[in-house]
Amino acid sequence: MRRREIITLLGGAATWPLAAWAQGKRVRRLGALLGGNEGDSDRLAWVAEFRKRLAEHGWIEGRNIQLEWRWAQGNNDRAAAYAGELVALKPDVLFGDNTFVVRELQRATRLVPIVFAKVNDPIGSGFVGSLSRPGGNITGFADGEGVSLTKLPEFIKQLAPKITDVAILDGQLTTARSQGIASAASSIGMKAKILSVHDTHEIEKALADFAYAPNGALIVPGDPVLFGYRILIFKLAAHYRLPAVYGSVAWATSGGLFAYGTAAGEQYRGAAGYIDRILKGARPEDLPVQTPAKYEIVINLNAAKALGLTVPPSLLAIADEVIE
Repeated sequence: MRRREIITLLGGAATWPLAAWAQGKRVRRLGALLGGNEGDSDRLAWVAEFRKRLAEHGWIEGRNIQLEWRWAQGNNDRAAAYAGELVALKPDVLFGDNTFVVRELQRATRLVPIVFAKVNDPIGSGFVGSLSRPGGNITGFADGEGVSLTKLPEFIKQLAPKITDVAILDGQLTTARSQGIASAASSIGMKAKILSVHDTHEIEKALADFAYAPNGALIVPGDPVLFGYRILIFKLAAHYRLPAVYGSVAWATSGGLFAYGTAAGEQYRGAAGYIDRILKGARPEDLPVQTPAKYEIVINLNAAKALGLTVPPSLLAIADEVIE
């Protein structure tokens, strides 16, 4: 069992040797639009990984690269305004860390290279023509998708065999993704309902309405829009005694019951690597979209205890991390 550590954001640049400054004298500019809140410790840890990887490639803030950070805080209007603001700064490259902010960056420019992390469906979202040949100004690292997310209903059944109904919380209107999960649930005898939610009121009402039915459970895909509401979702799941599984490991390490997905830090590090290549002359259209090579299982026994659940040994045996 490992413990996550928050990597400090301050003071890192001074530790890198001057020899690392090998990219030329012109200071390059990176515009980063992040979907969440800058006070979120998980997101700050991912950002720290991103900055560290840039520095490892020789891009040192204050020396040869300037980073402009904007936080959308889950708000589409704010994301649109910040996207226009960043493009107006004439950056060499842009970075977005989920679907809705990348969509706004795409609307703001079709010329400046854009690198993403944690986008669920880059083809369906219209960002790239194909994974192997993106074909435009956008590329990056896709989140857990397809087969990985359709396994979430199976994990629900293993955790709580009596479950008959499942609610799928969706904050991004990614219909194809949610419908795929719903179909997987139906194939193993569960009725699935997709709940489109975007704020505190909608989340509270949707779960209160769903909880009236007995033998219900909750699925939250790796949804960055809802990530900022995760504490509320955990509290409501515990209140209504809804077993819940999540499509990103950060949800379980933050207090959720069970997660199956990718570690976001890996995607941020990969995105920093692509940004390095673009700053050195590569074109985004020639950099294939990367999909996760490994999915992890994280189980939170504290959350299981609060729900009165006993996690079966078969799941504990295959978990990458068990939180006690």
